Amino acid sequence: MLNYKRYQRNPVVPLPDRQWPDKQIEKAPIWCSVDLRDGNQALIEPMVVEEKIEFFQMLVKLGFKEIEVGFPSASQIEYDFLRQLVDRRLIPEDVTVQVLVQCREHLIKRTFEALEGVKKAIVHIYNSTSALQRDVVFRMSKEEIKEIAVDGTKLVKEYAAHFPGKIILEYSPESFTGTEVEYALEVCNAVIDTWQPTPQDMVIINLPATVEMNTPNVYADQIEWMNCHLKNRDSILLSVHPHNDRGTGVAITELALMAGAERVEGTLFGNGERTGNVDILTLAYNMFSQGINPNLEIDHINGIIEIYERLCKMKVHERHPYAGKLVFTAFSGSHQDAINKGLQAMKERNSKIWAVPYLPIDPADIGREYEPIVRINSQSGKGGVAFIMEYYFGFKLPKGMHKEFADVIQKLSEKQGEVTPEQIMSEFKTCYIDKKEPFHFRKCRFEDVTDYDDPYNTKVFIQYTHNGVEKTFEEEGNGPIDAIQRGLQKEIGAEIKILDYTEHALGGGANAKAAAYIHMLDCKTRKATFGVGVSSNITRASIRAIFSALNRLKLG
Repeated sequence: MLNYKRYQRNPVVPLPDRQWPDKQIEKAPIWCSVDLRDGNQALIEPMVVEEKIEFFQMLVKLGFKEIEVGFPSASQIEYDFLRQLVDRRLIPEDVTVQVLVQCREHLIKRTFEALEGVKKAIVHIYNSTSALQRDVVFRMSKEEIKEIAVDGTKLVKEYAAHFPGKIILEYSPESFTGTEVEYALEVCNAVIDTWQPTPQDMVIINLPATVEMNTPNVYADQIEWMNCHLKNRDSILLSVHPHNDRGTGVAITELALMAGAERVEGTLFGNGERTGNVDILTLAYNMFSQGINPNLEIDHINGIIEIYERLCKMKVHERHPYAGKLVFTAFSGSHQDAINKGLQAMKERNSKIWAVPYLPIDPADIGREYEPIVRINSQSGKGGVAFIMEYYFGFKLPKGMHKEFADVIQKLSEKQGEVTPEQIMSEFKTCYIDKKEPFHFRKCRFEDVTDYDDPYNTKVFIQYTHNGVEKTFEEEGNGPIDAIQRGLQKEIGAEIKILDYTEHALGGGANAKAAAYIHMLDCKTRKATFGVGVSSNITRASIRAIFSALNRLKLG
């Protein structure tokens, strides 16, 4: 049995007048990618300089205006990477690079050396403020921890005063989620007092969920509380840096934005320490699905995946929101049917607004294809098989035929697992179109009957084979199908009845073919089945469908 008594609940913020539950996300935040720092340090095989440069250039193309490029004082490769960006002039005018550094003078000095030549940069300092780390890691008092933050701010301010470019300060009380909010406020306000920001020269106060410790609403309460109590709020850009320890990184970020956060630090696909950082792509696509411009160029997800997987040596999970190979796939029969009907309804109504069951966005809008939307296995139903037949091959099966053919495919899927569209079409041909034994239609001719006393107006002449033996018959009826039905009943000595007939064009243009569907009943056994015929001539397609149904009833 799990020893759950070893663990205790983390404290929550008393906030009875919270406002965030009534708020909605109205616009995208300022995005800051930390893939090249937080993300890179969590890789089994961190990127080398040229790989980091390629990743940086991808982030620029995606539209990120703030990119944390690393911890240049921590290692030579981090330092060299920043210098390469500067020396090769790879930082666009509208992109601000961000560097992380601990509140130590020699590290801050080294960081400013790495920044030489950068026109605008964010210097991100941090120190841990949580009760647990104060106790077991640093063994310092609250006042001593606060002094680290203040001293670090003073050092950055001194170096910034002599730096030829613009320096923006960012401060993070690391492990904010494990810090008493009153104490976090005290430390952040001390940093603000030291830096002296203005509305024209703002400071970034970043409140990280370094470890996700509670339900998403608690983080939102913490953010709202800080948002309401920070000094000089009009001179502060309130930022969040969420992780995903409880699997709710996206949720806590969205609620934090509702609670007043204006900026988000995260990574592509949620790469990062432990369970990862918050996934910026999921956040952005979530906004997109609500009609909000995410302010990122992310309409070709496959290209992002390719570069990410190659440089990070990590795979995007099949069920990853929006990016996973299976997320726009439906195996469930009822889901497949609903998707099919939704797509048909949009087409019929010429709707400009996306509204398809089970698909929150149009996969094509982010560079995905419809090809994998519906996949067939033993759990699939009639709607999915019908969708495959229409979408891939143009056959609009009559509704009554959906189950009949789906049962055929289900038997196949129970033997082998997933069935491809090509296999479905192959079974369709075998069971219907190529069903030419024992009766095989060969030729036909029609004449109009002009005797007005005769109730029939069409005479047919049919040539066919029965078990390889050539035969013919002629018969009259009130149309080609009726005449053929009458003739066949006499030929085979069985009573058959055509219950329904439908047809449609396969494709367009002068060379288009027609598909015909016949629903036929054996009046003796009460068994009914469908037959399918295809031809460039609609009448011949109908006759082939009749013979197909006849063979499926096994009346010969």
